[in-house]
Amino acid sequence: MIDLAWLQKLIDMVDGSDLDSLEISKGFGTRIRLSKSPTVHVVAGSSAERVSGAAIPAVRDPTESAGSGPAAGSAAPPRVAPGDESVAPSASTLLEITSPMVGTFYRAPAPDAPPYVETGDRVTEGQTVCILEAMKLMNELESEVAGTVREICVQNGDPVEYGQVLFRIEPD
Repeated sequence: MIDLAWLQKLIDMVDGSDLDSLEISKGFGTRIRLSKSPTVHVVAGSSAERVSGAAIPAVRDPTESAGSGPAAGSAAPPRVAPGDESVAPSASTLLEITSPMVGTFYRAPAPDAPPYVETGDRVTEGQTVCILEAMKLMNELESEVAGTVREICVQNGDPVEYGQVLFRIEPD
């Protein structure tokens, strides 16, 4: 049996510390793992700021691929909603919303509900665009920018990695 007061103290201590995760095995078959959400880097163009929390996805310039720098070339051309071919933006004008954590990507709040956004939809800053499930917790991701969704890069139910591109948005 786990003492809930002890567990709450443990959570508070990890939350107030610089530790990212902690795992404790106690007795036979009892294992506790606590993990904080990773720090998310938000990069738009050439300015960068650190943002903490899983509810805010990273937005970065698609010409700077992860781990390879600006000289790596441009990203794949975005898919455009049918009928929008005449207004397709260049890849250099799109901002990418990336995953702030490892988890499972869901486009809708429930299996029978409509998706939060579709290609071609206009989003506002702070609007929920998807859910990432991590360790049985559902984390809503919000758009950092207002604009038009030009590409949804992940399929519903797909596992995603930290920093993986989820959406490409043409900012207003």
